[in-house]
Amino acid sequence: MTSALTSIPITGELVAGALELERTDRGVLAHRLPAWARAQCFDGRGEGAQLAQAETQPAGVRLALRTSASSIELDVVRTRKVYRGVPPRPDGVYDLLVDGTLAAQATATGGDVVHVDMTTGESHVEQGPVGTLAFTGLPEGAKDVEIWLPHNERAELADLRADAPVEPARRTGRRVWLHHGSSISQGSNAASGAGTWTALAAASGDVDLVNLGYSGAMMLDPFVARTIRDLPADVLSLEIGINLVNADAMRTRAFTPAVHGFLDTIRDGHPDTPLFVVSPLYCPIHEDTPGPGTFDVDALREGRIRFAATGDPADAAAGKLTLTAIREALQRIVEHRAGTDPNLFIVDGRDLYGLGDHDELPLADALHPDGEAHRRIGQRFAKRVFTT
Repeated sequence: MTSALTSIPITGELVAGALELERTDRGVLAHRLPAWARAQCFDGRGEGAQLAQAETQPAGVRLALRTSASSIELDVVRTRKVYRGVPPRPDGVYDLLVDGTLAAQATATGGDVVHVDMTTGESHVEQGPVGTLAFTGLPEGAKDVEIWLPHNERAELADLRADAPVEPARRTGRRVWLHHGSSISQGSNAASGAGTWTALAAASGDVDLVNLGYSGAMMLDPFVARTIRDLPADVLSLEIGINLVNADAMRTRAFTPAVHGFLDTIRDGHPDTPLFVVSPLYCPIHEDTPGPGTFDVDALREGRIRFAATGDPADAAAGKLTLTAIREALQRIVEHRAGTDPNLFIVDGRDLYGLGDHDELPLADALHPDGEAHRRIGQRFAKRVFTT
């Protein structure tokens, strides 16, 4: 006889990887940036439009439970974007792990759809119903269960049900790894939330992940530095560069002191914590060509999303940022600080994904690694950072 499922309040004790939980009229929304920090961002289109979208996509956020349940259901309201004239991107995937091993995957139905016309910039929202994810046939006995939320679509958690009592997973004793970066760190083009390079590296290193990777929004914002400063962490890392080039947001003159200031703020709260600065991964379109980056119009006409660089390589000599220039600057910065900061390290992003990797596993949209490349990056990062 199957036990009835009982509704379980979704509280902060059951949610790992989020900085805040917001109660909405449809459920619980996980935020990866606190409200005070979100209020300090304005990008010309509204209060942090790009960042606001990215930080509510729950990369690295998971329900972390201890239970003997054999059946678990989760009601969600997802929000996804559909671009006019371009085939829809894959649905967000929910990964269920039992004692650290992937046991099931599911996608949500219903939810809201944001329709975007990239030729005009106009968009409208089509609201949809709650979707239910059902995970059945879980192993008998007490176990740790994690449900990793999608890295690429917003998910409001409406209800959680199980056929046995649930308590927070036991996470004492594990190191906390706090990482900040771009869409590559958030997980763009990965197969699922637990398949992003950051999640894979965390699993390999047996650490608890807090992922502050924000698509299009790693801009060395002071409010993010203060957020990192005030959070507990045993290991810190920063993937710096690609968004600054994409947005053509800085020149070399502004970049160097901005990085120093970002590191200074973090060190105010974490003076001795190992901190790894990750320079840009290999990306041909921006190696020696400045931004801004944009959608490749020819690819859009063919129904594909692909990115292109629009800057002039000659402008790099005048201080426009390229990935090559950023790597050189980050190396100088870390070397300059080495005498007073022995726990600051540089990781060359090309050691995680370089020219040879691109030849074998090219960036499908010219900007983001695919699922297999995410796996390779995660393995290499874990070996470099968590086994030394």
